[in-house]
Amino acid sequence: QAQLVESGGGVVQAGGSLRLSCTASGLTLSTTAMGWFRQAPGKEREFVAGIRWNHGLTNYADDVKDRFTISRDTATNTVYLQMNSLKPEDTAVYYCNVAPTISQMRSGNSDYWGRGTQVTVSS
Repeated sequence: QAQLVESGGGVVQAGGSLRLSCTASGLTLSTTAMGWFRQAPGKEREFVAGIRWNHGLTNYADDVKDRFTISRDTATNTVYLQMNSLKPEDTAVYYCNVAPTISQMRSGNSDYWGRGTQVTVSS
């Protein structure tokens, strides 16, 4: 049974950092992409970052690409999101997801989702 479990959310002051983790089980990841979306209160879920599992190609939303870094550990089937220089507008529930490609991920065609982890950035 496929499962994605996120961790690492919390409360941080503006300018601070957090690292999110997502561990996958029950999935073959070598031909997929993993990534992160977020959803703030009253807003639609939006793409944050994605990584192609087999060669590590990455892709970011414009408003995070200079502050966030996505990476993966193929030995533990874990994807990370290092978030630096956090802003109050980064406050959201962050969701891990798996899609066939990053392009399909950005188009909303993810196959699996985690339950989300809350990130709150105070001003």
